[in-house]
Parts: sequence; structure tokens; C-alpha cells
Amino acid sequence: MKTSRMRSLAAIAAISVLGLTGCGLKPSTSEVPAAEAGSIQPVPGAEGQSLTIGSKNFTEQLILGKIAVLTAQAAGFDVVDMTNIPGSQPAREVLVNGEVDMEWEYTGTAWLSYMGKGTTIADSAEMYKAVHDADLENGLTWGEPSPLNNTYAMAVRSDYAQEKGISKLSDMAKVPVEERTMCLETEFNSRPDGFNGMLEAYGLERGAADGVPESNISIMDTGTVYTATDQGTCNFGEVFTTDGRINSLDLTVLEDDRQYFPAYNASAVMGTDVVEQYPELADEFNKVGQALNNDVMRELNLKVDVEGQEPANVAYDWMKQEGFIQ
Repeated sequence: MKTSRMRSLAAIAAISVLGLTGCGLKPSTSEVPAAEAGSIQPVPGAEGQSLTIGSKNFTEQLILGKIAVLTAQAAGFDVVDMTNIPGSQPAREVLVNGEVDMEWEYTGTAWLSYMGKGTTIADSAEMYKAVHDADLENGLTWGEPSPLNNTYAMAVRSDYAQEKGISKLSDMAKVPVEERTMCLETEFNSRPDGFNGMLEAYGLERGAADGVPESNISIMDTGTVYTATDQGTCNFGEVFTTDGRINSLDLTVLEDDRQYFPAYNASAVMGTDVVEQYPELADEFNKVGQALNNDVMRELNLKVDVEGQEPANVAYDWMKQEGFIQ
């Protein structure tokens, strides 16, 4: 066991709090309800040991972070809850340097943002292997990839999809040019793996009279894209595949049938020394991860973003519903 990462309860709690506070990070003020082990079983040697859980500060990550906190608690650890870290890079930094023991991370984010790779990998298995192998050199071990794949997608109103008989991105070519209206947010419009590459992959030329004319393209804030698509301002809107507004607005996500968008599967990433010391803990995180998919995550995100519930309570209810805790 490497004492730089896993220490006795008192020592690690003090060091983690001081270290993260020095980076402008503080323990989460949103506590999860008390829970006992269900199908998640206590891990040998966990008693009296502390595990620091981190997450980024957007809705999905807050929910996943609280799920991780509950998982570690049910496994018998005393958890230091450092969820709600402001920004991807700070969250990555404290994971790499050992101030945080576990976070949920996305394969595409690690490959493109943290590792600086310019070439995307659409195949989810290949993407996972690439980031898994690369991060071993950073002292991090990726758990099994979850079915949850929070990547880019294009969505349409469900009634429009039924009317036009469209279900996949290649069907955009079937729609009359004047109906190929697109709502995009700024980053997707300009990033190399975004809108322009998507059109090229699907045989449509941006700006062409028989492709997608510039007059058909509207750039707006991310949240506005969902509303504009629902209200018919545009027929095709850029979305994230796990966003709860997809369900609440009854949008249909078009299948990426040519596998253009890179995979962003979520995985439990832990310090390799922690995994070596507690392999059973990695197994428990893998068990939870396999129960997560896009449909599940949309419903959980909806409960927070649309219904106004607390991420900690949403995580608790789902973990209890799945029998992981009681």
C-alpha cells in the first residue's frame, strides 16, 4: 500500500481537506443520506480506512459523484466527499496527484482533453483501451467502461421524426434542403470533431445549396438549443446523449450510424495503488457502472435539472432502487 494515497482515517481526512482547500476546493456541503450495504458488500480491510471521492461540478457528475460516495460507504470506507470540483482540469489534477482516490471520468474527455490527442476514436472499445493503457503510466486504473456514453448527438422532435420516417443521422439527406435547419452551440459549431466533420461524414456540404446552407444554421446557447428544437425553430438540434431535457421535451436522438462522434463512456477511475490494495472495491464500482446507461442517466439528470431534486437524493434513491444499498 502506498501511504501517499491511502492513510488512516484521521490523517487522510486532514491532509485531503487541507490540500484541496489550498487549491480552492472544499469538501462537499451536500451530504448523502445514510445507507447500509445491499448488494454492495463490505470490502476486506476497509474498516477505519478513508477514501476520497471527487467529481466535476455539472449535474451528471454531481449525481455520479454521490453514487460513488454511497458505493464506497456501503463497501465499508469512511468517505471524504470532495465532489463538486470546479472544472475538468482541476478535477483531473487532484486525481493524478493522489489528493482524490476515485472519480467517474469519460473516455473521450481523457483522450482528447487530458492526453491531447488530435485524432478521435469512435469505437468505444478501442477508445477505452487507449485511455486505460495510457493512464497506467499516470498511476491511474480505469474500471470497466459503463454503457453510459455522454457524447454529442443530433435530436429532432419525435413527431417530426415519425412524420419524416427518420431515425439516424444518414436520414438527414432524405429531408428537403429547406428543412435541414440546424441549432448548434458555439463550441460544437467550431470544434474539429463537431458540426463540420459530422456533415462531411454524412455527405452533406456546409454552405452548399444542396447541402446545408448557412442560412439554415443558428448558433445559440446550449440550453436554448433544446427549447428551440422542441419549438420547431430548427428541425435538428445538437444535444448531449444523457441530457434529461431529451426526455422532458420528447426529443428523438438520431443514431450515429456511421460512428462519427467519439465515445465518451463513463468509467470509475482510481489510483492504481488503491486498486491493488482493494481489488474488491474496483469490482463494486464496476458492478454499479454496468447498471448505468444513457436512458438511466437521462432520467436521473431530469430529476435534478427539470424537477429540482438534489443530486445526493437522486443518487440515493437510484442506488436503493437498484438494490446496491438499503
